[in-house]
Amino acid sequence: MLARARSATPWGIEARPVEVEVDVQTGLPQMQIVGLPDAAVRESRERVRSALRNCGFDLPPRAVTVNLAPADLRKEGNHLDLAIALALLAAHGALPQPSLDPLAIVGELGLDGSVRPVRGAISIADLLARTGPRHLLLPAPNAGEAAAIGGVAAIGVATLEDALAHLSGERPIAPAREAEGAPRSGEPPVDFREVRGQEAAKRALEVAAAGGHNVLLIGPPGAGKTLLARALAGILPPLGRAEAIAVTKIHSLVAEEPPSGLYRRRPFRAPHPGVSAAGLTGGGPLPRPGEVSLAHAGVLFLDELAEFHRDALEALRQPLEEGLITVSRARASHQFPARFTLVAAMNPCPCGHLGDDRHACRCPLPAVERYRSRVSGPLLDRIDLHVEVPALRLRDLRAEPAEDSCALAARVEAARARQRSRFRADHPAPTNAALEVQGLRRHCALDEPSRRLLEGAFERLGFSARAYARVLKVARTIADLARSPEILAAHVAEAIQYRSLDRRMTLAGARPGALTSAPARD
Repeated sequence: MLARARSATPWGIEARPVEVEVDVQTGLPQMQIVGLPDAAVRESRERVRSALRNCGFDLPPRAVTVNLAPADLRKEGNHLDLAIALALLAAHGALPQPSLDPLAIVGELGLDGSVRPVRGAISIADLLARTGPRHLLLPAPNAGEAAAIGGVAAIGVATLEDALAHLSGERPIAPAREAEGAPRSGEPPVDFREVRGQEAAKRALEVAAAGGHNVLLIGPPGAGKTLLARALAGILPPLGRAEAIAVTKIHSLVAEEPPSGLYRRRPFRAPHPGVSAAGLTGGGPLPRPGEVSLAHAGVLFLDELAEFHRDALEALRQPLEEGLITVSRARASHQFPARFTLVAAMNPCPCGHLGDDRHACRCPLPAVERYRSRVSGPLLDRIDLHVEVPALRLRDLRAEPAEDSCALAARVEAARARQRSRFRADHPAPTNAALEVQGLRRHCALDEPSRRLLEGAFERLGFSARAYARVLKVARTIADLARSPEILAAHVAEAIQYRSLDRRMTLAGARPGALTSAPARD
């Protein structure tokens, strides 16, 4: 006898449909699973048999063939246990086939018949919302995230017996709703009132938040670089619905516990400098998202930038340019979204005190050059704002708190609103940082004084073509913060100041406020 059940399996951050076909015939008692199953799927034979036996179903010994279609799609993970068990019962006549037809089924089975959560349930629900069927039978802990999609009736079950009672109509289960308490995606951000001094750095972070720009903070230990980075997350606009769905899909693939609904807070990720390139960008036999994708729509903070492995840093080039990362392995190749705001921090020299008049720097010039060369020029070129964070003075610590994050967030949101109205509605990331060549020509036109100022800086400071474009984008953001429809010379001048590392650095005799000085003589 033949029975069928519909299911799905995650594929990247999306999902692919899978049809479970079970054929029961007389013959040597055995269960064979075909259709490119991995080890976890093949092991479902024992889980399904034990779960059915412990739930009171003593099925007669038969030759059972389980086919997972399509045959050319590799099936991995624990998502198909429940579908196989229910289709097996239908093939033996213990469950009517029509009860399985209007729904999709996912879930892992325990040996006692319990239904355990799976990863990527929100991606499966999103697939069903677009292609059907519109009813999803899944583990109860996954019901909240699946219900957040809308358009899909997410029916959560705790045991195999609950699933059978629902399908038979004995104890129908109402579709779940998204939980009121939305899951968090990181620690609460720091309020800017807690950051004393560093007004120039605060201004730079306001510009970065308003335009989605990347930032490099350079300063001695204890200057407040980490605090500034954590405060940035608190002035970014709230996640839009499309962003929240994408963030939840990514985190659902790696979270220890299923999210109860959509993530509402922008992610803040701070990987250790010892992280590998695969840990940063994603990897594994079946590719999984890395830190750059877990920071999607939020902040990726790389403290002690020069201490990261060179190959890990160079792997950041693609996501910084394109907003996505491609992870290729022998079994599959996936693209994960990775449009984040990069905040990097580093010391000016190995000891950290270059330019600090209160602590003598004893690093020889070659050591400083080697330290800074750990961060390649092409990577620095992709960072829009280079910001000096000098050592704090006692008067800074005693000063009254400045503006709080609410005031900065209001200005950031107003600038973002101007950008949304300027760009097309279908633009993937309506921020100035995402402007391409045509957008630069259309939205970043300069008057004559501004053009002469930027051309002069281009010649004197040796800007690359990429740095030139990034100065234009930052100037456009500064104009948006000033509510100016045009880019003025003052906006360009401020944007040029944020490209300090493009200048030749005079390391000997550096003074506070001059870690990067005027160009050296040829």
